[in-house]
This record gives sequence, C-alpha cells and structure tokens, in this order.
Amino acid sequence: MKMPKFNLNWTYMIVILLLAYMFYTNSGNSNSFQKEVSYSEFQEYVQKGYARNIVVNKGDGNVRMYIQKPYVGEIFGKAAEAGRDPSVVAEFPDVSDVNQFLAAEKEAKHFTGKIQYDANSNFLGSLFLNILFPVLLILGFWMLIFRRAGGGGGGIFSVGKSRAQLYEKGSKMNITFNDVAGQDEAKQEVQEIVKFLKDPKKYTELGGKIPKGALLVGPPGTGKTLLAKAVAGEAGVPFFSLSGSDFVEMFVGVGASRVRDLFRQAKEKSPCIVFIDEIDAVGRARGKNPSMGGNDERESTLNQLLTEMDGFGTNSGIIVMAATNRADILDKALLRAGRFDRQIHVELPGLPERKQIFLVHVKPLKMDETVNLDLLSRQTPGFSGADIANVCNEAALIAARHDKQAVGMQDFLDAIDRIIGGLEKKTKVMTQEEKRSIAIHEAGHATISWFCQYADPLIKVTIVPRGQALGAAWYLPEERVNVTKEQMLDKICSLLGGRAAEELFTGHISTGALNDLERANKMAFSMVAYYGMSDNLYNISYYTAQQDYFQKPYSDITAKQIDEEVKALIAQQYDRAKQLLTEHSDGHGQVAQLLIDNEVIFAEDVEQIFGKRQWTSRSDEIIAENERLAKERAEAEEKELDKKEKEQKDEIDKLIPNS
Repeated sequence: MKMPKFNLNWTYMIVILLLAYMFYTNSGNSNSFQKEVSYSEFQEYVQKGYARNIVVNKGDGNVRMYIQKPYVGEIFGKAAEAGRDPSVVAEFPDVSDVNQFLAAEKEAKHFTGKIQYDANSNFLGSLFLNILFPVLLILGFWMLIFRRAGGGGGGIFSVGKSRAQLYEKGSKMNITFNDVAGQDEAKQEVQEIVKFLKDPKKYTELGGKIPKGALLVGPPGTGKTLLAKAVAGEAGVPFFSLSGSDFVEMFVGVGASRVRDLFRQAKEKSPCIVFIDEIDAVGRARGKNPSMGGNDERESTLNQLLTEMDGFGTNSGIIVMAATNRADILDKALLRAGRFDRQIHVELPGLPERKQIFLVHVKPLKMDETVNLDLLSRQTPGFSGADIANVCNEAALIAARHDKQAVGMQDFLDAIDRIIGGLEKKTKVMTQEEKRSIAIHEAGHATISWFCQYADPLIKVTIVPRGQALGAAWYLPEERVNVTKEQMLDKICSLLGGRAAEELFTGHISTGALNDLERANKMAFSMVAYYGMSDNLYNISYYTAQQDYFQKPYSDITAKQIDEEVKALIAQQYDRAKQLLTEHSDGHGQVAQLLIDNEVIFAEDVEQIFGKRQWTSRSDEIIAENERLAKERAEAEEKELDKKEKEQKDEIDKLIPNS
C-alpha cells in the first residue's frame, strides 16, 4: 500500500486537537455548579448519604463533596441548572476532625465513595486552562498561518529575510568553465570577474576600480545561468544565488527588506558574488503600469536595489551578476555605468561553437563511428545550447527505443527532425491526388533551391506528414553576418517555388503554401520598409528599435507605396520561379515521381537528376577556415613549447660545470 508521506504539521494538528479536547472537557467541569456551605451542613449531607466522592484540600482548608445524581435536587433545587458534576464546598476546622468524621460515616455505611487528599491549590491549573491555554492556542494557529504565508523557513519573523542560496569554497557545485562551450567571449568576461575578486591588487594598483555589476543578456537557452553556475563552481569566494521573483511578495515592504538583508549578508562575506537570475521580474522600467500608481511594491523593491548597488553606502568587494533575456524592458537607471558596468551578450552559437557544444553533450553517450559532429553542427542553425542538449538526449532515447547498443548518426538526424518539424505522422491518410500535389509542391522547392546561387543547400525532401506540415524540404542554412539583396531575392524565389509548381503542373493552387507565403511576405516587407532595397523607396528605412503598433513611422501614402513595392517584388520572384520550373520541368517531374515512390529523397538523389550543384557551400568554407586556424594555433603552441624547453636546457647547461 502507498502510505502518505509523514508531515510534521500533522503532529501539530493532533496536539492542538487533544489540548482543545482537554480544555473543553475541563471547562465543562469548571462550569458545573458548586455551592458553599458550612461544615455542619457538609456533615449533615454526608450522614444523609448524599456524597459520591470527597476531596480534602489541605492547602486551602476546604473539603469538596460531589453529589450523587438522585440527591442533586435536594440541595440545588432544579437539577438541570446544577451543571454536569455539581458539588458543595465547606471549610473544615482541622484535618483530623474530617478524618475521624469520614471514618465514622464509612463504618455506619452512610458514605461508600472515595476520599482524595490534595495538598496544593489548583489555582495555577485553572488559570492555565481558563486563560493561558486559549491565548496560546490562538497564537500558535496565527503563527502557523503566517508561516505558510511567508513561505516557511522561519515564519512571519523571517518573511523579510533574503532567500539567496549561498555557495562557499568547497561546496558541492560540479559545474566548471570546462562544461561551458561555445561562448568563449562571454566566458572570458565572466572568468575575469572571478579574477577581480581573487587578485584585486593587480587591477587596483594602476588606479582602476573593480566593476560593480555584470548583466548577462541573450535569448533563452544560450547558457546564461550555466555561466553563473560555472562561476559558483570556480570562484574561491562566496556566491549568493537567487531569482528575481524571490523579491516579489504579497506583503508591503517585504521585497525591499529582502534586498537589504541580501546585501547585509554579502557585506559580511565580502569579497563575494551575488547572482540574480531573471532580474526582469523586479527590474522592469518604473512607471509603465499606471494602474498601480507610484507606490508599487515592485518599484520600491527596485529602488532599494538601485540604492544598494550604487547609493551613498559603500558595498566594496561585492560584484552583482544578473541574467535576463528581456534587456529592453529593464529600467535605465539599472543599466547605467556604476551599477551594471558590463553587459555581456550571450548570443546563439555559430557553426564552430555548436560543434564545441555537441562535444560537451555527447560525452556521456555511447556512439558508433557513423556520427559526424560537423554535419550535425551544420544541420542545427539557430539552435541554442539547450536545444543541442535536447537533440543529444532525444537521439539517445530514439536509439534505446529501437533496442540499439549505440547511438548512430540516423538517431541524431531523427532527433533533429523531431525537434524542428514535430512528430512523424505515418498513419495520416491521404488520397493519391493529395500525395501527388504535395510531392509536386516539395519538388518545386528542391528544384528552385538547386538552381539559385544563394539559396540554402538542400539536404533532403520528404512528403511524410510531420507536426502541422504535410511535407518539408530540409536545408543547410548559410549563416551570414551580412546579407545582400541578391541573397534575399533567391531566398524568396525558393520559398515561392512550391506554389509556382502547383500552378504550373496541377493547374490549381492549395493551402499548403501558407507558411511559405508568410515567410516570403515578411522578408519582402523587411527589404522594402527596413533595408531600403526597393526601387521607389531607395535607401529609406522606417525601422525603429521600439515599434509602436498604434502609430506607424510613415504616412498613409507611404504605406500604400510600401504595399505596391512588396507586391511587385513578390510578383517578380514568382514569375522567376515559374520560369526556372518551366526550363527544368523534366527534372522536376522526376523529383516529384521519386518522392511519390520513396516518400523521402536526399541531395544525392537530386544530384543524379540535375547534376552536381555548381555553387559551393559557405559552411564548408567556414569549417575549412576553422580547421586552418586550429592547425596554426597548434603549430604556434608547439613552437612556444619547444622554445621554453630550449631555454630550460640552456639554463641547466650553465649550472653544470665543464668536465
């Protein structure tokens, strides 16, 4: 049986219920009616046989007699008003007199109950049960409620305490800079921060000041938090780690109190590093939410953070690191020099960096000799470090699903297809006409990309439904730093190839070109409105960093001109695509038929139909250039090592005397 997990709160509740039961039980007894009588009346009641039990209190000099139920009315009149356990109390002259009297009555069979002797007064017990216990019960319940409201860890008295997790030297943080790949520039900046704290004199003896803060900015999954964890693993100084949401609380003033407590702890551990993940949760620009007014709790927390980072107080030896993927919404006062002196941009990895990331994540995998990391790096453009880690994990799962002993290249390719396109839907039913239309559409993309110089090189084409797509053509996108007008036109022409093939070879168009048209129109609009690449709006850009969707930066007349230019550009490339397909209609038909027969074809199959593509891939040039640079670095390091060995040998020869 699955038993519920033990929780200490259950013990609290059981104890409270037991005490409450005892309290109400005793309070019922204390509320029972009692009557003060003379000692002679007490003796009379005992002689008549009214007594059930007798308690002799030596300390108070009182004797209490509990009445038998049949005789309650004889003493109190109405038995219902006498309570649950009525009694009479009398003062006795001497304990010995009481003892002699009770002994005589027992012999006469007038009293057969129990006699108890109480040496102390019950005043303190009554005080606790009647006054102190209810107060303690309410106080305990109140503290339990506020402990829950405060999130635990000390209850209401620690609700304003910082929730930062402290990593000191020797703590179990297994991530180091060796686990961070593909971000050499950002890693170098972060490593320098650690050096600042380890050897500050090296930098301050020249008159410089140690930076107070560093902001890691970049898209999600690029390794910002991983860099911070590496700092925690490498730093020989205390490292405080927390999230921006840890400052946000429902109680007024709690966020600012936690900021003060965080920097108080940091001052005690100085020199140290404070890392705030997702700082946009508390660092959003002030005054952007008019409904909350100027006394917003989040804004007061941000004001306290600004004061602590660079106010009248000095926080020497404390470096604040923060991470966000929304630097555009942060308050400008937070980004100024003196608070975050450095903004470290952690961008999406390029081709060589993706290979380094693959090398890190494939270490725990069992792989065979077919795995080609260069091809995998080229086939994952735009992937972040987290995406690449997901690819490696998905490939291992796919290999295990097929009962393989090692992860192969095909498992990695299937994992990439799964992440980009979605789950393969082999059971989706299509008519032969639909299958032929999809094959003609995808063959149009493949044909156009093969004969456009700047189009991305083709990898494979499939008409197997995957995710929301009925078919897809996979390419190796060229990662260019600067894009020319001709390259963008070739890209638009390639996107329109599917719709053009449908119109030419089936006589009708379908909804399958939705994604192609969306991407082509977006690119054409950017060329006209942003990059100034049209004929009538030449060298004019209407781009602004912060787009205002309610007010466009151009007039209605200009908007009409932009629409006309975009239409003309799209029409021009559409006619170009139809012309290329007409010239190579035989090859296009062979590609479409091969797709219908095999459902998946590769670049080698297209090459057998159209011949070798005359334009080389820029990715091959990048790989060759990186290999050349790596070879040059290795040769330079080898020469430097030989030079040092020669110098050491000369020093040894000088120390050895001549024979």
